[in-house]
Amino acid sequence: MLLGFNVNYVLSVQLGDIKGELVLFDFFKERTPPLIGVDISSTTVKMVELSGDGKSSIHLESYSIAPLPRDAVVDGNIASLENVGESVRRAWKLLNTREKNAAMALPAAAVISKKVNMQAGLSETEMELQVEAEANQYIPFSLDEVNIDFQQLDPLPNSPETVEVLIAASKKERIEDRVAVAEDAGLKVVIMDVETYATEAAYSLAANQIPNAGREQTVMIVDVGAQMMHINVLHDNQSVYTREQPFGGSQLTQEIVRRYGLSAEEAEIAKRKGGLPENYESEVLEPFVQSMAMEIARAAQLFTNSTQFGIDHILLAGGCAAIPGAIEAVSARTRVNTIAANPFVNMTIAKHIDKNQLATDAPALMIACGLAMRRFEA
Repeated sequence: MLLGFNVNYVLSVQLGDIKGELVLFDFFKERTPPLIGVDISSTTVKMVELSGDGKSSIHLESYSIAPLPRDAVVDGNIASLENVGESVRRAWKLLNTREKNAAMALPAAAVISKKVNMQAGLSETEMELQVEAEANQYIPFSLDEVNIDFQQLDPLPNSPETVEVLIAASKKERIEDRVAVAEDAGLKVVIMDVETYATEAAYSLAANQIPNAGREQTVMIVDVGAQMMHINVLHDNQSVYTREQPFGGSQLTQEIVRRYGLSAEEAEIAKRKGGLPENYESEVLEPFVQSMAMEIARAAQLFTNSTQFGIDHILLAGGCAAIPGAIEAVSARTRVNTIAANPFVNMTIAKHIDKNQLATDAPALMIACGLAMRRFEA
């Protein structure tokens, strides 16, 4: 399952509308149907379908990336159900699969989570009552506006009579919008996750790129999206630090628009397919790459200054990881070994997939891959 700092939880969708009562969201129920991972970012819809047993064998059946119209998703919120639904439909068609069960994710900022201590041995009903009391204290919304679930974690090491319970909540509209665009495309959402933890699930595979698979080391995952840079630091493969800061590939797009007089859509296409003037790389792309490297170096410095850990490796994820020279620039600026995140590194790959293109796209597929992995959870 998915939604914690040192355990994997699943956020399973079960929408309810029980006014005046605690509305459980079934975030943490385990469901493992064959499914596809669907990641909706601010610029694209990405899908991944996996097969195998999830342990000794994982096979990448297919993946797809479909662009989103400008401003269809703003700050993680779906602003145009119609446009996003159309892009989801296009991505599903490109995936070329019969599978319709889907796992999706909410931005971390859309989910409120809180760990609380409770007496061990409570019945589920007793725990629900206590969760409702805690939710009233920690959630700044009326309970009939949110979906809530909880997961019992491990007993406290120094107090076996006390257990930690993780409470998670999100406003119904954030969930319902994602469910709506999936259903509009003919998909059935069976799991709703959180992007941060979907990334961690994919990291369990991408860690194979690191000596000793990241054990007893500190790894900073840096996912550079269109608008935000998402930082997740794991020590001994357990998350110890998360942070977001405003920096992303849209800044490069805006500079292309300003410099060459293109529309935002034309600039996005030119970024991916080329065709920009000769001075683009030296005067636009290189300064952006250096700015990105500086932002990552600042984030790394902030982490090391506020914790007892150093950073052994950086995994660069998101679409910006594919920019030529980005890995080298980040490594030089931070003086930390930097690798493009690739969760497919030890998978078998379907014959129709272009492996060179997959290597380019892999860093941007971390969330979709992590969502697709939910089918393997027991």
